[in-house]
Amino acid sequence: MVPYLLLGLSFGYAVALKPTCLSTQFRRPGDYIIGGLFPFGMDTINLTARSEPTLVVCERLFVDGLIWALGMKFAIDQINNSTSLLPGVKLGYDIYDTCFEPLAALQPSLLFLTRNGTTGIGVVCNYTNYQPRVTAVIGPHKSDLCLVTAKLFSFFLIPQVSYGASSEKLSNKELYPSFYRTVPSDKKLVEAVVLLLNKFGWNWIATIGSDDEYGRGAQELFLRMVGNYSICVAYEGLIPTDLTDPKAKIQLRETIELINKTKVNIIVLFAFTQPARALLEESISMGLSKKVWVGTEAWLLSDIASSTSNIQSIGTVLGFIMKASVVPGFQEYVADLFTSVQQDEFCQESRESYHRMASGGLGTACNQCDHISLHDISPILSRSQIQPVHVAVHSVAHALHRALGCTHQGCPKATIRSWQLLHFMNTFTFTVNGQSFRFDESHGTNTGYKLILWDWKNGSLTHLPVGDYEKSLYVNKSQIHFHTADQKEPTSECFRECKPGQIRQIKGFHLCCYDCRDCPENTFYSSKDSSTCTPCLEHQWSPVRSTRCYDRSERYLFWNEPLTVALLTLTSITLCLTCLTAVLFLKNLETPVVQASGGDRNLLALSALALLCLSSCLYIGKPSDRLCTTQQVIYALCLNACFSTFLTKSLEITLLTEFPRWAPTFLPWVTQRRAWLIVALCLLTECLFCFSYLHLGPDGLRSDYKSLRSEVLLVCDTRSWLAFALMHGYNGCLAIVCFLCTFMVDTPGKKYNVARGITFAFLIYFIIWIFFVAIFATLKTVLRAVTQMSTILMLTLGILGTYYIPKCYIILLKPDLNTMNYFQNSIKEETEGDSQ
Repeated sequence: MVPYLLLGLSFGYAVALKPTCLSTQFRRPGDYIIGGLFPFGMDTINLTARSEPTLVVCERLFVDGLIWALGMKFAIDQINNSTSLLPGVKLGYDIYDTCFEPLAALQPSLLFLTRNGTTGIGVVCNYTNYQPRVTAVIGPHKSDLCLVTAKLFSFFLIPQVSYGASSEKLSNKELYPSFYRTVPSDKKLVEAVVLLLNKFGWNWIATIGSDDEYGRGAQELFLRMVGNYSICVAYEGLIPTDLTDPKAKIQLRETIELINKTKVNIIVLFAFTQPARALLEESISMGLSKKVWVGTEAWLLSDIASSTSNIQSIGTVLGFIMKASVVPGFQEYVADLFTSVQQDEFCQESRESYHRMASGGLGTACNQCDHISLHDISPILSRSQIQPVHVAVHSVAHALHRALGCTHQGCPKATIRSWQLLHFMNTFTFTVNGQSFRFDESHGTNTGYKLILWDWKNGSLTHLPVGDYEKSLYVNKSQIHFHTADQKEPTSECFRECKPGQIRQIKGFHLCCYDCRDCPENTFYSSKDSSTCTPCLEHQWSPVRSTRCYDRSERYLFWNEPLTVALLTLTSITLCLTCLTAVLFLKNLETPVVQASGGDRNLLALSALALLCLSSCLYIGKPSDRLCTTQQVIYALCLNACFSTFLTKSLEITLLTEFPRWAPTFLPWVTQRRAWLIVALCLLTECLFCFSYLHLGPDGLRSDYKSLRSEVLLVCDTRSWLAFALMHGYNGCLAIVCFLCTFMVDTPGKKYNVARGITFAFLIYFIIWIFFVAIFATLKTVLRAVTQMSTILMLTLGILGTYYIPKCYIILLKPDLNTMNYFQNSIKEETEGDSQ
């Protein structure tokens, strides 16, 4: 069926065709006005570029919409000429174009709500006595539009009867109490489709819908319902409605490619004409193998879809259309009307009647209609389903008949509010052309469906009835000739053997079809009947798609690793440097520079640094509980021995610079041999903290199975953070005290600064610890041991470089400065400079 006609199939034809007055036939005054919303046109012009709220117009004429509107006109004229339904009452009508676009439908909808005789919508507290322009509304056709307009009309409780909207959302009487429809809801259609699939045993299918309310809603219902029949959906997708978008072509191609990969033989298509045609064209151009296409009335009866080039190559097309009887007299009525609209006298009367009725500023519903002939619409007229429109108008007329209390003699003249019709529409059965109708609980009618087959003979298409569905499904299989070689129904099931290490993953909602999925890492395929991957034990691992687990290898810092060799080399260099410094200090123990730096206590500090440097080797090799404990204890004690010697020198400097009056009293306790008591006290305190650490919870070995893919990482784990903090925090406190005692001391000129070396040594200590904590917390590999070793070596080199190396420089290269006079003078200057 050709649902729309490009105006002016040729320019010459348009010029030659004499304009008619068909456009003036869609508005007539009457005692009660019925509004109409029909898609005369389609393809709105520049909708995306619309920057002002101007009237939305359409590019092309939609012939089906014109015929439906004529169906409404025919029904009202028929009722006005009847002596039994509404005798003495004249129904009027006011019909407007929707362009299949919600924006276009809103303007006439608002006009219908205006107060009768005005163009303004009254704002009142109670609308019981409000008299709108129309008594009821017929239309629109699409669900998208009805979801917008129904909310408006439901607020005023104006009866709205759609002749095509099938969305299940519109069955909600709480949201849409005054909405009715003369077509079944999508729920009934989906039930029929699912029963058809089940009857043929097709349980492996693809479903595609147009990206609009109809396609999305029907597909959602379908996906919910197929689970009850063990039907698996291999693919579900949407067709873009804006086919002019460059991305639409890509999306269609991807859809076909994905369908092809699923190897389904059945495709269920919920879409309107244009999206359906786009999908079919892309399927043909990409060479998709023949399938069974299960469709709906939205595209099955369309000549646009069936006239697609090489359409017969797509396979078998089956689907459901609504059962609808022929409306007697309609085709003759249309033929007479097209004859009349060419007569000047008739047109003059029509225009006068048309203009007597206020339009509210809206123009002609269908300007293109004046340039169309009966010949243009004849092919569609013979197949178009008018009964839903006819029944919609009659439902309003029968409700008005009962509301007015009409008899065969006539109808009383009375004011009827729109909301008064709802009671009669909800409760009474009405008859149209000998067939009874009644709105059900969801305000719809269920006339049932016909199952039709696209039957091609000599290149001509026939819609062959092969079954029906009302309360149950009947299919005449003998009449269905499929595209297969034996013309029997194809199978559509999914089955394939999975490879070792793969499990079957359910497709859809039931156990009818599977995908083969690789078992992920650290799981394996244990048995043939298993539908899940079995996790490996903690001490084991497995690669992707494995049939067994493997024991994890242990991972720690090995002695023969290149990084270990590099660190050991650095350790050797640092140790040698420390030992050479100690030897140099020992040989020059009585010199002023060594005495000013702490004297023989320097030998303890350098020995502690040498031992600390050697302790870095404890981080190489396989760790154990004892080794983890030893690492922390040796680190804490060595560092404490070094820091305690710095503490005595720092206190000495503080007494000389900050407390010169107290210096004679306390200075002997931080110099000479009594300073060893402070060193011993610091070491004893640290030993107590180490004992607490060993008692509360020393570090122990932990096996980390999560950080590495196929190995178990052996790491030392802190068990008591309190003990750990006390042990290492004490050294941190010593470092802070030493730093605070020395960082403000300054020496004028280029004199020797005793405090500067201590200040920089502890500044290096703080910086190294900040970097260590930040890096160590983020590492989960053997690099943690590398970080610990590097920290120890950097700390040792930092103390050597900032405190001891400068003094070695004086001893070896500047012996002229290594005099008692120079160091005594520098200390005096420090004292004097700070006291000023």
